[in-house]
Amino acid sequence: MMSRCQPKDRPRRRPRHSGDALFALLVAAASLAQTGPLAAQEAGLRGEVAENVLQAQDRDGLTTGAVPAAKPGPARSDATPAANDAPAYQPISPGAVPDQPDTMSDSSADTLSDDAADGFADTPSSTTAVPAAVPGETDDTVQTAATPRPAASPEDHTDAGEVETNRRARTIDSEDRQPLDPRAERTGAIEGTAPRADDDPFAPVGIPMGTFTLRPSIEEGITATSNADSSVGGKSAVLSETTLRLNATSNWALHSATIDAYGTFRKSVSGDEVSETRGRIDGTLNLDLDNDWRAIAKLGYEAGPESASSPVVIQNTTDQPLHQIIDGSLGVEKDVGKARLGLTGTVERDLYGDADLDDGTTLSQKDRNATLYTATLRGGYEISPALTPFLETEIGRRVYDEKEDSLGYRRSANRLGIRAGTELDLGEKLNGEVSAGWIREALEDDRLPAVSGASVNADLKWSPERGTTIGLTGNTTVEGTTTTGESGSILYSGTLSLERRIRDDLTANAALGAGWRRYYGVDGHDRILSAEAGLTWWLNRYAGITTRARYEKQTSSLPDRDYDAASVFLGLKVQR
Repeated sequence: MMSRCQPKDRPRRRPRHSGDALFALLVAAASLAQTGPLAAQEAGLRGEVAENVLQAQDRDGLTTGAVPAAKPGPARSDATPAANDAPAYQPISPGAVPDQPDTMSDSSADTLSDDAADGFADTPSSTTAVPAAVPGETDDTVQTAATPRPAASPEDHTDAGEVETNRRARTIDSEDRQPLDPRAERTGAIEGTAPRADDDPFAPVGIPMGTFTLRPSIEEGITATSNADSSVGGKSAVLSETTLRLNATSNWALHSATIDAYGTFRKSVSGDEVSETRGRIDGTLNLDLDNDWRAIAKLGYEAGPESASSPVVIQNTTDQPLHQIIDGSLGVEKDVGKARLGLTGTVERDLYGDADLDDGTTLSQKDRNATLYTATLRGGYEISPALTPFLETEIGRRVYDEKEDSLGYRRSANRLGIRAGTELDLGEKLNGEVSAGWIREALEDDRLPAVSGASVNADLKWSPERGTTIGLTGNTTVEGTTTTGESGSILYSGTLSLERRIRDDLTANAALGAGWRRYYGVDGHDRILSAEAGLTWWLNRYAGITTRARYEKQTSSLPDRDYDAASVFLGLKVQR
C-alpha cells in the first residue's frame, strides 16, 4: 500500500503495531539515504554498473534492490526507459530528508531486514525507491516509500520530473563548434587577392547584341581649314564635322567574324561652300574547316568624292565626282607540317559618277568603270614560330565596262605579279608581314605601254613597351586612267603611325605619310607628304575631348597639280 503525507493540520494515520512500524520506517529512510551515492553514480556515469560494485555494496549492508543493475542491450532513448528501472528519489523541498552517514551498522541492517520481513513481506525488494511527485500536487504533498513500483515496460515513457540516468555525451568537436560572434568582421578568402587593375580603363565596354558585341562611337566637332576640299586653288572654311564609327565582334566558340564601319559628314559653317559625305564598311569571316583547312571571306564597300590627289584631273568641275568601290575576297589555307599553302581570289569593282562642270553641264565617267579579278597563290615554310618566309604569285585581269573609251583606246589589261616576303609573329611585340617583288599590267591596245614596276607591301605593328604602338603600312597600287596617251600609273604609299597612352585618361597619336606616283605614257610624277598629331582626353569611360592638327601637300611635275591644306579639329567623342 502506498500512503502520502497528510497536511500538518490532519492527524497522521498510524499503522498496526505503531511502535515497531515507526522504527521500521526510520530504518527504511536511513537505508534510502544510503542509496544516494549509488544513484548518483548511476546518474553521473554512462553505461552499466559493474557487478563487482553491486556485490561490494551488498557486503557493506546495502539492499541490492535499491538501484537495479542495467540490463545488457542498447542504451535507451530519452523517451523510453529501460525495463525494471526505478527513478531516484528527489525531495520537493530542500532539507526534507536529512543527510545520513555513508555507512550503517550491521545491527541496523539486521533490524531493517527483520522488520521488512515482518511488516513488509509483500513488498518486492527491488522497488524501494520512491517515484517523483505527480505533476499538479502541492508542495505539501509528499509521496512516501510504502508502495512497490511495477516494472517498467519498453513502451512506457519517461515521466516529467524523472532524473536521467544515461546522459548524452558531448561531441569531440563541441569545443570548436562555438557560436560565432555577430560583431566579428568577415574574413576574406585565403586565396583572395586584390582585383586586377584594368589594362585600359577607358576602352569601350561594348553593347551585347545576339552573338555579337557592338562598340559604337560618335565624334562631333568643328574643323578650321585653309583648303576646304583639298583641291588646287581651294579656299579656307570652317566646317562642321561628324564621324560615326562601329566595330562589331562575334562571340562564337569556333568561327569568328568582325565588322568595321565609319561615316564622315562635312558641311561648311562659314567660308568656302562644302558639303560631302564619305564612308566605308568592311566585314571579315574566318571559318575553321575539317582537316586543318581554314577559309577567310572579306567584303567591303566604300563611297565618297574622288580624292583631289587622283591621277585623273577633270578641268572646270564644281565638285569631285562620286567614286564607289566594291571589293571582296575568298581564300583557303592549309598547314601541312611546317608548310603553309594558301589560295585567294579577289574581285574589285570601281564605279564613277558624272562630273558637274562650271557651265552647268555634266561629264559622263562611265568609260572609267572597271572590274579587277585576281588570284594569288602563296606557299611558305615555318622556320620558327616567329618567322615564316613565303613566296606568292598573282595573276589577274582588269576589264573595263566599255570595250573602247571615248578616244578609241582598248584599256582592258592582263596582270602578273610575283613577291617574296616573310610573316612575323612575336606576339604583342611585333607581328605582321612584309614583301617585295614585281608587278606588270599589259594593256590590250598596242599604242599604250605596259604599266610595270617594283611592288612593296608591308603591314607591321611594333610595341616597344606597354601602352605604345608603332605601325607601318605600305601599299603598291596600279591605277587605271582614261587620260589621252597615258596607260596608267603606279602609286607607292606608306604611313608610319604612333599611338601612346600618356596616362589612363590621356592618349596621343601621330602619323607621317608619304606617297610617290609614277605615270606611264607620259613623263611625270607626283609627291605627296602628310603629317598629323592629335590628343584625346577622356572625361570618363564614355566621353572625351579630342583634338588634332593635319597638314598635307602635293607637288607634281605636271601642271596644275600642286596644292596644300592645313586644318585643326576640336570636338567631343562619345563611345560605348
